[in-house]
Amino acid sequence: MKTVIGIDNGTQSTKVVFYDFEQKKITAQASAPHDLVSRDDGTREQESSWWIDALSHCMNQISPDIKKTAVAAGVSGQQHGFVPVDEQGKVLTPVKLWCDTATVKQCKTITEKYGGAKKLLDEVGNLILPGYTLPKIFWLKDNHPDVYRKMNKILLPHDYLNFYLTGNMVMEYGDASGTGLLDIREKKWSDPLLSVIDPAGTIKKALPQLINADQLCGTVAAVAAAQFGIPEGIPVSSGGGDNMMGAIGTGTVAEGVITMSLGTSGTMYGFSEKPVIDPEGNLAAFCSSTGGWLPLLCTMNCTVSTTLVQNLFQLSLEEINEFAKKAQAGSNGIVNLPFYNGERTPNLPNGKGCFVGMDMNNVTRGNMIRASMEAAIFGLKGGLESFRKLGFQAKEIRLIGGGANSSVWRQITSDILELPVVVPELQEAAALGAALQALWALEISRGKAVDIAEITDEHVILQEGTATVPGSDSVMYRDVYATYKSYVNELTDIFK
Repeated sequence: MKTVIGIDNGTQSTKVVFYDFEQKKITAQASAPHDLVSRDDGTREQESSWWIDALSHCMNQISPDIKKTAVAAGVSGQQHGFVPVDEQGKVLTPVKLWCDTATVKQCKTITEKYGGAKKLLDEVGNLILPGYTLPKIFWLKDNHPDVYRKMNKILLPHDYLNFYLTGNMVMEYGDASGTGLLDIREKKWSDPLLSVIDPAGTIKKALPQLINADQLCGTVAAVAAAQFGIPEGIPVSSGGGDNMMGAIGTGTVAEGVITMSLGTSGTMYGFSEKPVIDPEGNLAAFCSSTGGWLPLLCTMNCTVSTTLVQNLFQLSLEEINEFAKKAQAGSNGIVNLPFYNGERTPNLPNGKGCFVGMDMNNVTRGNMIRASMEAAIFGLKGGLESFRKLGFQAKEIRLIGGGANSSVWRQITSDILELPVVVPELQEAAALGAALQALWALEISRGKAVDIAEITDEHVILQEGTATVPGSDSVMYRDVYATYKSYVNELTDIFK
C-alpha cells in the first residue's frame, strides 16, 4: 500500500488524511480542534504552536504501519493568516486570521496611499480588505513596531507548516494571491504597490520565494519525521490555501464547475484559464494552486447563523433539518442578515446579525431556522451573479462543508441558485486536495508528464443519491432574494 498525506489546517481544527491512491480510498484520518481568541475589536487570533500540537495529536491517532506507507505530503491552510517569523524561524506574535476585522484602519490607509480602490483593481487585481494579509502586516507595524522590526519572513499558515516539515520558506501563487501583495495578472509581487506603501523595503525583503503549484516545497526533515512518525525525506508539495486545495479535492480544475462550501465561512469559486478581475470587487481575483486562476467569493458568516439558532433552541442537527423542512420556502417573510462576525462580502466590517420581517404570525422556530439557512445561500448568490456578469458560465455546483450533508440545505441551495447541486463522496475536500496535489507534484518530480485534471478525474468521485435539481420554489426565491438585498442596502450605512 502507498499513501499520500493531506494536512488541512483550518480555523476550527487540523485534519489529516492518508489517501491510498492505488485503491482510491482514505485509509486513515484524524482531527484535532483549535482554540480561537476573539475580542470585541474584531480580533481573531490563534497561536501557531496550537497548530503543531493539533498536527501531533492527529498523527498520534494514526497507526504507525499506515504512516510508514506515505510517499508524499501536501498541506492546506486557512488563507490570509499572518505568520511573522524572525531570523531563527520563531513566530513573533499570535497569528491574525482571515476572519480578523481589526484592520479596517490599515485597509483604508493602504488604499488611499496607493490611489484608491479603482487603481488597485486596475493595476494589482484585488482590493485591500480586512481579511487579507497585507493590512495585518501594517497593523503589526502600527501597534508593535519593536516586533515588526524583528520580522525576517512573512508566511501564511500553510507556509509555516511547510517550513515546520521541511525547513524551507517558500510560497505558491494561489495562497500568495490572497495577501493583497501579488500582481494577479503577472503572478509576481507588485513592485508598484510595495514601493508606495513600503519605501523602506522591510516587507519586500520579508516576502518568500514564489514557486509553482506543481513544484516541491522540499522533503520531510529528520526532526519532523521523528515528531510525527512519518518517513524522513518524502516530498512535500507546494501546498496552498484551503480554498485552492478544496478546488483540487472537488475536481474544480477546469471551467464550468463551481465549488461552494457551507462552513463557518461561505465560499464559492471556479477555475479559469485567465485572470478574472471583478470591477465591482465582489469576487477576489485569486490564482489557483493548479497553475491557473480561481475567482472566489467569500462570506464570513455561513453556518454561523444556523449554529447560533441551534444553540438558542437547544436542538440537534436532525431536529434543525426537520424544522427547516416543514417551514415554507421564504420562511413566511422572515429574513436573516447573518453578519455576526462583521462581513467581507458585502464589505461591512461592523455588520451585525439581524432577523427582519417578523410579525405577530411568523415568529416560529421553523421560520427562524429556515431563514438562517436561506441567508447563507443568499450571501453566496451575489457571487454567482458576479460570475455570470464576467462571462463565467456555471453548469453545476459541487457542494462541500457541513451544510452539504443536509438534504434540505442542498434543495435550498439548488432552488436559490437555480443550478444542479452534487456532493463529492469524500467530504474532506481541502485535505484530499492537498493529498492529490502531493501526488501530482510527486509524479512530476519523477519525470511523468501528468495534468492535474487527469488526477482529479480519476480520484474525485461524486456521491450517489445527493444530486439535487431546482424545484418549484426557484421562481419564488427570486422575490425573496430581492427582499434580502433591499434590507442589506437599507442597513449598509449603519454597518460600515
